[in-house]
Amino acid sequence: MEQETGNGWFDGMHPDDRQRFLDIHSRALESRQPFDIEYRLLRADGQYRWVRNSARAQFDEAGEFVGYIGTCIEINAPARGTAVAPLTCREVQVLVLVADGKSTKEIASLLQISYKTADSHRSRIMEKLGIHETASLVRYAVRQGIVPV
Repeated sequence: MEQETGNGWFDGMHPDDRQRFLDIHSRALESRQPFDIEYRLLRADGQYRWVRNSARAQFDEAGEFVGYIGTCIEINAPARGTAVAPLTCREVQVLVLVADGKSTKEIASLLQISYKTADSHRSRIMEKLGIHETASLVRYAVRQGIVPV
């Protein structure tokens, strides 16, 4: 139990899910907005299970941010796994940013990659998913639960 306090639980997160979690959590923290994210977490029996982490910002009487309060519940894997299965971790990051309304130039800056690399990721995502315009990418991300509504 001691290892789960503070940030110790983060060590149990699947390595492929950590960067996406950090990206979403950082954006929420900066803007003091709620967040919902799904990721795999290592259980005591050595098995990874999908969980949904939902948290809302809390403010004191003076309106000062005091932290987050939230829940983490185990969910069924297929709903999450099938949505992003054809995409790499980096492509999921790009898709989240596209759905958030970021331009290719902004995505490149946020992920510290070149514009050309960001554009290649975006093109590959569209090709893999059989999607031909940005609006359809956003709809896909929302419908599959990759980003909240």
